[in-house]
Amino acid sequence: MIPLKTIEDLISKHSILEKELSSGEVDKKLFAEKSKEYSDLNDVIDDARKYFSYEGEKKDLEKILSDSSSDNEFKEMAEVELKDLKLENESIEKKLKLFLLPKDEADKKNAIIEIRAGTGGLEASLFAADLFKMYEKVSHQKKWELELISMSQSEAGGLKEVIASIRGKNIYSTLKYESGVHRVQRVPDTETQGRVHTSAATVAVLPEAEEVDIKINDSDLRIDVFRAGGPGGQSVNTTDSAVRITHIPTGLSVSQQDQKSQHKNKAKGMLILRSRLYELERSRIEGERSQDRKSKIGTGDRSERIRTYNFPQGRVTDHRINLTLHKLEAFLEGEAFDEMVESLTLQAQEEKLSNLN
Repeated sequence: MIPLKTIEDLISKHSILEKELSSGEVDKKLFAEKSKEYSDLNDVIDDARKYFSYEGEKKDLEKILSDSSSDNEFKEMAEVELKDLKLENESIEKKLKLFLLPKDEADKKNAIIEIRAGTGGLEASLFAADLFKMYEKVSHQKKWELELISMSQSEAGGLKEVIASIRGKNIYSTLKYESGVHRVQRVPDTETQGRVHTSAATVAVLPEAEEVDIKINDSDLRIDVFRAGGPGGQSVNTTDSAVRITHIPTGLSVSQQDQKSQHKNKAKGMLILRSRLYELERSRIEGERSQDRKSKIGTGDRSERIRTYNFPQGRVTDHRINLTLHKLEAFLEGEAFDEMVESLTLQAQEEKLSNLN
């Protein structure tokens, strides 16, 4: 049960914001923030009022049922009404609990997505390329902006590694459950005897950190410049444009050489480094909060096998929620992606709710 004081505070907050916004005296800098808060509260305010009045309505109906002078027809009506009231209140309580769950500020952020071929040689790099194409299609369908940061190709159109930034609305909240090991089971084109091979690729999704999110001291950085190398060791250009940035306190290192300009390579390198440091700090704080409890969803552990793409059976299975979709091709086209994300999000919310109780 949610404390009535908490619900009372919600109703009071809504009323205060309504008066402030209608007065026209809100500071311009705070207007957008307060408008967003008011809009969010608007979604649950009717439910909050119903929840607040529930106990009183329930007592009135119970009084009718216990009153010996009430006629049977009146009691039957009250009994049905009480049953409906209890069911509605259970539904409202769940909705309000979800609203009151601690918000992850990173959910609203853009994301950096990193895909790397894992075990499986050439087939793993081809699968990494397939995953990247899938995220490209999802981005296109959702009208997100995907910008390539760096790419290392293998033969036959595969990818050893690719890093990209994705910008739009609530990107991280949609993609954060993609972090982990993605496994593929299929017959490679080079396989003459039709045997199914298993290979893997790792995906890491990081919230794109801004300078205000994490402070990096120049003194904590070591920046090395070197000549960019192309495939087969050939020189991409004749200037020292490639950049390696090392964060000395953590040992994290980022190399960037896709741009011809040293300045652009450094800027993209800093974007990746800042996001990795931000995620490192978020993980540390989350670890302290959860102590020994570890949610099976959204841990972001890159060594955790999260999903299997089985081509012979045309299925994709998410092992965290035991969900199998028999629509592999549609999933890789980005068409069934939301179905998986919604199930993962719902399960994560259920876990959080159970931890509140």
